[in-house]
Formats: sequence, C-alpha cells, structure tokens
Amino acid sequence: MTTTQSTWPAVPDHDTTAATGPAAEQAVLDRVPRGLLIDGHWVDAADGATFDVVDPATGDVLARIADATPADGLRALDAADAARHGWATTPPRQRAEVLRRAFDLLQERREEFALLMTLEMGKPLAEARGEVTYGGEFLRWFSEEAVRIGGDHSTNPEGTGRAFVTHKPVGPALLITPWNFPLAMATRKVAPALAAGCTVVVKPAELTPLTTLLFADLLLEAGVPAGVVNVVPTTTAGDVCGPVIADPRLRKLSFTGSTPVGRTLLAQAAQNVLRTSMELGGNAPFLVFEDADLDLAVDAALAAKFRNTGQACTAANRFLVHEDVAAEFADRVTARVGAMRVGRGTEDGVAIGPLIDDRAVAKADRLVTDAVERGAVVRTGGHPVAGPGTFYAPTVLTDVQPGSAILDDEIFGPVLAIRTFRTEDEAVAAANDTEYGLIAYACTEDPARGQRLMETLETGMLGLNTGVVSNAAAPFGGVKQSGTGREGGAEGIAEYLETMYTLTPDPFRRTKGAQR
Repeated sequence: MTTTQSTWPAVPDHDTTAATGPAAEQAVLDRVPRGLLIDGHWVDAADGATFDVVDPATGDVLARIADATPADGLRALDAADAARHGWATTPPRQRAEVLRRAFDLLQERREEFALLMTLEMGKPLAEARGEVTYGGEFLRWFSEEAVRIGGDHSTNPEGTGRAFVTHKPVGPALLITPWNFPLAMATRKVAPALAAGCTVVVKPAELTPLTTLLFADLLLEAGVPAGVVNVVPTTTAGDVCGPVIADPRLRKLSFTGSTPVGRTLLAQAAQNVLRTSMELGGNAPFLVFEDADLDLAVDAALAAKFRNTGQACTAANRFLVHEDVAAEFADRVTARVGAMRVGRGTEDGVAIGPLIDDRAVAKADRLVTDAVERGAVVRTGGHPVAGPGTFYAPTVLTDVQPGSAILDDEIFGPVLAIRTFRTEDEAVAAANDTEYGLIAYACTEDPARGQRLMETLETGMLGLNTGVVSNAAAPFGGVKQSGTGREGGAEGIAEYLETMYTLTPDPFRRTKGAQR
C-alpha cells in the first residue's frame, strides 16, 4: 500500500531566488499597511493605540500597527453589515472573478508574501513559499465553487406540491485566525465566505498580523468592494471580539486555535445561536506497523512532525511504533533529525526555525523534561538553543512511558516522541486514548489493515502512508474536542450558506373549477 510522499502541493515554476537581506526585508515591510481595514479604508484605532510585531528569530521589532478597540470591532461589523446585501446579490461569476484575480495577484507576489511570513512567524523560507502555494489554492478552489452553489427541486411524496431547496449566504461572519499559518488560515476562511456571498470581519493573531494585512490589501486590489472584508488586529482579542459576537447582526463565527478558547467562543456564540466552525486542538498519533515501508515511514514522519517547526495542529504528537521495527525506525529518524540545521528562516539550508515565543520554548522543554524524568531517552536534541531568538533543538525521544505529559499535551514544537506497541488493537486503543480527534497517520503495506484503520481510528482526517493531508479541495476538520465543521472542499462553502425550503402547489394538479 505504498503512496508517493509529498510535503505541500507542488510549487509552480516561479523564480524562488528572490533577494533576501536587510534591504529586501525592509522593502516588504514597507508594503504592509499599518492600520485597521474598515469599510475599504486603512484607519487608526479609535484611541490611537498601536502594538509591536516582533521577529521571533531575532527579537527585533518588525513593525508597529494599529491596536483595535472594542469600538473598532463594532465599526468593522457596521461596515460588514452595510455591505451585506450588495455582496450577497453580486452575481456568483463576479464574486468568482474577484477571487481568481486575488489568486493571480498572490502568485505574482509569492516571494513578497513568503518573505513576510518568514519574518513574522519564523518558518524557513522554503516552507513559506509552500504556504503561498497552499494558501493560494483556497482562492482558486473557492473561485470555482462560487458558481456551483446548487439547490434541489422535487415533487413531494403526496404529489400535491413542488419542493424547492435553495441556499443563501448566512450573513456577516467573524473569522479568527491563528499565528502559525498566517496566510493559509486567512485564505481558508475568507475565500469560502466571499464565494458564498458573506461579508467578513477578520481578527488575525496578535503575533502574526502582518501577512493578513498585506493579504487584505491584495483583496482590495483584486476588486473586493468596501466593507466586504474588514481587518481588526488587536492585543485584546476577547474585548474586541466579545461585543461583535454578542451583536445580533453577526451570523457566523469561524475560529482556529486552542480547544479552551474554542469552548469559550462556543458558549458566547450560543447566545445568538450563531453558525460556528471550530478547528481546535489536536493530539495526532502516528502509527508505524511492522509491515511498513520504513523509507516511506521516516519521510512521512519527518513531514508530519517537523513541518513549520512542529507548530501545527496537524503535527504528529505521539509516535506509536511496532516493537519489531521500533529500534530501526528510531535510528533512522534520529540520524535525519540530528542533521537538521536550526536558524533564522531566511538562511540557506535551515530546516528548523524559531518557536513563536519564549512560552513555546518553555512548554517544549517542560514536556521533554517530564518525559525524561519518567524514563524516556533523549536520542538527539532535548534542550533550548541559545538566542537571540526563541529556538528549541529538534529532538527525538524513545522509551516514552505511559503517564508522560508529552503523550497528552499538544507539543507544538520540534519534538518526536516514540513509544512501542505489539498488536493492532493495542495501537488503535492507544491512538484513540485522547479527547482530541483532528488527524491521525498510519504506515502499513496491508490494504486490509488500512481499511480497518479508516473505520476504527477516531479522527476527522487520516494520512495513510503520507505525512501531509491538507488540500483545498478536501474537507479539513476534526471530531471530539478537535472541533466542529469543515474547511476546504465542497463542505467548506456549505459552512457559509443557509438552507431554505419552499413548497408551492403542483402547477399541474387539477383544482375545482380550473381549466386548461
């Protein structure tokens, strides 16, 4: 059951040798708007407040941008509500063409966006280029879906009437995006909303708002009308989002982030019975069976664990390896991980960039220390890396014992933790022993086992003999405490549509006194 291994969707044949260095970095930073986007205009915060955005690889301030207040959040909702009818009644083809122009502009400016993401988030430049490709695909996919919003028509079972099922935009939406994929998470939410005919207020992550601001500016250039997309970066997310969620004009909430925050938002959304999409935490198992192709398994493991320096909700968190192949698997991944270069993402050959802040470093170190104290063995890494910047050495742990916090907590760092199993049933039970269910991975050459895993693993997504599953054309999302709803695929636009049923009398049914 061998499949080819990839990382991101294939990168188009564009020049990837664009200049880096202080001049290039400053040039891209100079392109980023510093204000809030409200009703098509870049404006200051109501109180004039600003905050700094910092490069996690150096600690240097990259830019100072407007810090939205609760009043600004409501001003953004005012604009989205005012633009609601006009955008909802814009012909689907016109909405599609705006999204397609945005896709084309993003391809033209791919190096600019890639460099900006590397600066504010820290990921290696090669991965940032991959995110531009991936994020752009949501614009292209949903530009195509905009003209495919369908419906249904049927005669009712009694033969007395005709039933029509139609779909309409749900209304103004609040989109709250995370810091780890600042472009792709914005396009994954904004594109289906706009395709469906919804207007939006975007609240980007405080740590990485610059990419979203530049993307919003690109949307204006692509022809998005004033008020359709509004952006309110802030350091007080709860204060700004709370009044927006409580306002009855808001009809949709989409959030990507931690499960505890998601639970709070769901409780707030319940007051107005909002449509919600929640992409929350994960604790992904990665199963390696005794019949696995180990070359493929190692490649898949490294992709699933170390992409984005391990800072992804889809990152493999627990490596469950059959005892017959555990030693060889550990030797192979240790050799590969030990050779990974750590550094600023703009440097050639860097595989592991910084973690997002010092709290992330402390968390990774705490989890590793706890595992070692319980009997785990550090094969490579296992410590923070001296600054400047917030780095943690890529790490492999073996002999991780039950009860270790690293098996329960989402690591969000470059730490690969291995424990062993003997039987398939034992592996599945261990994989399902978590409150989360976003994604799982498994490597096996047995097709029947692969089919069994599709049935027995409690997860919203499964990577079978692959370490990356995300694709704009497929539904992304989880089960249990990993969230509700789906992003991407045909399911992605449905999240922004309401269903309406209309019954009319059968036009061919004879009624008393009727003549033909």
